[in-house]
Amino acid sequence: MNEKKLNQLYPQFEPALKEDLLKNSEVLHFDEGEQLMRTGQYFKSAMLILEGLVKVYREDEEGNEFFMYHLHPGQACALSLVCATRQETSQIMAKADKETEVLALPLRLMDEWMTRYKSWYHFVLETYRSRFEELLLTLDNIAFRAMDERLEFYLKRHRDSLGSNKLSLNHQQIADELNSSREVISRLLKKMEQMGKVHLGRNEIEITGL
Repeated sequence: MNEKKLNQLYPQFEPALKEDLLKNSEVLHFDEGEQLMRTGQYFKSAMLILEGLVKVYREDEEGNEFFMYHLHPGQACALSLVCATRQETSQIMAKADKETEVLALPLRLMDEWMTRYKSWYHFVLETYRSRFEELLLTLDNIAFRAMDERLEFYLKRHRDSLGSNKLSLNHQQIADELNSSREVISRLLKKMEQMGKVHLGRNEIEITGL
């Protein structure tokens, strides 16, 4: 972990906090598709995202996934910041959507940093606020929108997170994450293609008019 990358991604941190991070934290690497955390697992550390993209989702007893949000470089896993210090287990799943690098923070310093560094205190609060707003968007999308609107919302979020109009997604994966059926998703995607909103390929969706 070099100081330049830390300054670029987390410029709001105080110099003394950055020094503590460099001295006490560990850089971990995850391959695309590799799990960062699982439901029921105890947090071993809090995590700051340095590179890549982390997908956060829920999984039911049958293994069905429900997409919640993505974490980008410069962000942190909100649950890991609090559950780690309280020795609580994770209620979410997280995996790398790209090759990912994270900064693993020692649990023993979490409470100490909250009182010692104002920049860390405000960062933790802002992280909670941002993730809460993401969850509200997801909840509103589920409660108040029809499935075709939910599908468009889902595709737009992935486009914005990945920074690309070409999404490596198959119909079954989308159906699982939207708690729908493959047949319904395929029909809606075909309708969107006829309207010029997307172009469908093999295990790929290109957004053309959203």
